[in-house]
Amino acid sequence: MSVLTRDEAQTRAQLIDVQRYTIDLDLTRGADTFDSTTVIGFTTRTGGDTFVEVRPADLRSVTLDGHPLDPAALDDNRLPLTGLTPGPHELRVEAAMAYSHTGEGMHRFTDPTDGETYTYTQVFMDDVQRVFAAFDQPDLKAVFDLTVTAPDGWTVFANGVTEHLGDGKWRAATTPLLSTYLVAVAAGPWHSVRTEHRGLPFGIHCRRSLAPYLDADAEEILDITRACYDRYHEKFEEPYPFDSYDQAFVPEFNAGAMENPGLVTFRDEFIHRSAVTDTERQTRAMVIAHEMAHMWFGDLVTLQWWDDIWLNESFAEYMGYQTLTEATRFTGTWVDFGVARKAWGYDADQRPSTHPVAPDAVPDTASALLNFDGISYAKGASALRQLVAWLGEKDFLAGINTHFRRHKFANATLADFIASLAHHTDRDVHAWADTWLRTTGVDTLTATVTEHPGQTALTLTRDGSRPHRVTVGVYDRDLIDGATLVRRELTDLDIPAAPADGEHSLPGPRPALVVPNDQDLTYAKIRLDPHSEETALRALSRVPDPLTRAVLWNCLRDMVRDGELEPLTYLEAARAHLPGERELANVQGVLAFARTQIADRYTTPTERPDALALLTDLCTDLIRRTEDGSNPGLRLTAVRILIDSAAHADTIRDWYDSGSVPGGPELDPELRWRILGRLCVLGAVDDAVIEAELTQDPSATGRQGAALCRAALPDPEAKRAAWEAMFTTDELSNYLFTATAQGFWQPEQNDLLRPYVARYFPDAVAVAHRRGPAIADAAGRHAFPAHAIDTHTLTLGESCIEDDDPIPALRRRLADQLDDLARALKIRTATAAS
Repeated sequence: MSVLTRDEAQTRAQLIDVQRYTIDLDLTRGADTFDSTTVIGFTTRTGGDTFVEVRPADLRSVTLDGHPLDPAALDDNRLPLTGLTPGPHELRVEAAMAYSHTGEGMHRFTDPTDGETYTYTQVFMDDVQRVFAAFDQPDLKAVFDLTVTAPDGWTVFANGVTEHLGDGKWRAATTPLLSTYLVAVAAGPWHSVRTEHRGLPFGIHCRRSLAPYLDADAEEILDITRACYDRYHEKFEEPYPFDSYDQAFVPEFNAGAMENPGLVTFRDEFIHRSAVTDTERQTRAMVIAHEMAHMWFGDLVTLQWWDDIWLNESFAEYMGYQTLTEATRFTGTWVDFGVARKAWGYDADQRPSTHPVAPDAVPDTASALLNFDGISYAKGASALRQLVAWLGEKDFLAGINTHFRRHKFANATLADFIASLAHHTDRDVHAWADTWLRTTGVDTLTATVTEHPGQTALTLTRDGSRPHRVTVGVYDRDLIDGATLVRRELTDLDIPAAPADGEHSLPGPRPALVVPNDQDLTYAKIRLDPHSEETALRALSRVPDPLTRAVLWNCLRDMVRDGELEPLTYLEAARAHLPGERELANVQGVLAFARTQIADRYTTPTERPDALALLTDLCTDLIRRTEDGSNPGLRLTAVRILIDSAAHADTIRDWYDSGSVPGGPELDPELRWRILGRLCVLGAVDDAVIEAELTQDPSATGRQGAALCRAALPDPEAKRAAWEAMFTTDELSNYLFTATAQGFWQPEQNDLLRPYVARYFPDAVAVAHRRGPAIADAAGRHAFPAHAIDTHTLTLGESCIEDDDPIPALRRRLADQLDDLARALKIRTATAAS
């Protein structure tokens, strides 16, 4: 597909204005295609040529101002419009469009539980062309009139309130000015829970087979929605700009959610079929808050071009966490951000593929798609949190409200936003933006503590160039309980942009622990002074504040990744301190890193059994400590990691056969599939057991579980079948492709899998070219041989990038995977040498 370049978009925006789209979709034409009729009213300022984008299965007719155009003129996804005269024009395009099974365009899904079919759109970036013809760039906003013909018994949702006209015909209210990538439709026999809040219709929707689970959580979801809505109206002077607020939980969704105005779509894993921890409920709440923030950041005021992705995502990310903390029972959201989400940004920012939060130029849409990553989300949100600490929340919110007022229902740039902020402060926000948003990489703040008579001097040395306002925490041992740490002092320290160290005097004797960036207000790696590092390793669980503990766990994590702390030392710290950790987000974040990175990647094959044994012992201890039912979330987390770490089948096979863990919990579908997946890896079951489990749970998630389990079997025929399903037949949906990929590569099966490592690279390139960016991303993210930590894999991957022309989505994933692989290899080498 031809990608749109920035230059082309600017040229087209200078030539035309788009006023209105009138779209009619017919979803009754069968399982393969739907009919799409689009009428676009637009105006040209001068005479000239341009093009409209459309990706049809069959382009039936095109007329411009009543005159037919030749459908054969369609070149890839571009239909040329030549000889345009100044003034108004009307373009009519009639086409049959293909349903998608990759989560792009109009995705179609049939629920294996009850046979019901659902469709929904995901038209982000340049996928609107799969649904209707469009001038597809964010700064050509228009109003949209939409009608949909759907099968009997279906309900249709869209950006505005929908009305059933009879005979399967639905009409949506005319929208305000929107960008093309924000148009949304969801159609099917949805189960709905509806209410009103402040006179506005609210609705939450899911497929019928998930109805009992949505109903169980409906009040929690609606409470979060109402609380965020009210809090945003306290922060923002512009009222909610659309006529309704629907949240649809849809199947096989590629992202976490999408901020379509008035119709936010979420992956329906957020409708929990099985037990979850409170931290996972908090994550769902944060996504709800994030997407609602987009109604202002992104939907009301939209980026002009894709170089300002951060104006959407960084703001929604920051506002989501902050507003959830202020307005709901989830008051510890920044702990989860610090111990888990922020690491996503740190990792991305240290790879060769790093980019500024606000790049100077994004040349085309394919390049832009690659920037939806930990930098645009986690680093950008961290930068905004630092901006608020430096600027003050009052001036920050005043600037935001000026930005909304100046650019509502229009488009804006970084320069526009900085101008709005500068209107309310004497601080040099332009310089701040240059140092924080236009640069790459992670600064490191290293603490040095020097003792003097009667006092101690703290120096923070910065490796980097950004200014930082940090909160420094100083801790002493409790005089009564020497194992417990008490906070002596919490103070702000400014490190300017010019070369300088932050200096601070600490009255009294040398503290036991000094924590730079104690409240996690800036974006920087930290290094403790030697005495503090020793204290942290010995007494981390005795630090009183969970956010401080998250900062310390992140410090240890970074040290492992940088080869400064042995992986097994990190595991030993986890073994010592997680039994005393009171914040579940910290437990989950540490165990996730320990299991997926340390055990599977950073330890050598000879060390891995010891790492898994340590994790098993730790989780056994956590399970023992929660026998009284005091902390079900901690118990569930420990059960999950113990299952994933089991080196022998006996214990978890007993759980599987009995249907419960002694003392609880009962095995729900998620735990049953999880145990079965591990038993498959260990070769303790065969396909007959998988088939029996699938008979018991024939749901969509059951099908995914079965796909993962079959791919995980240590059997040559099972591996061959899984490989062909992923890379040859092209029949797997996006979710089934991912599940198969997640089961395929297992460190325990290295000898069996060795021949597939070399096959991966050409086969991934080929399937990405055939099936497009969503499958390319899945192939690079989940199907990569991440367990093969050796120079041979590095060489194969580097040659693939250099010689095999992978599409951009796959190229980026491969580059990141190879950098992570090289890091793991260095860690293993450093550990072996020490």
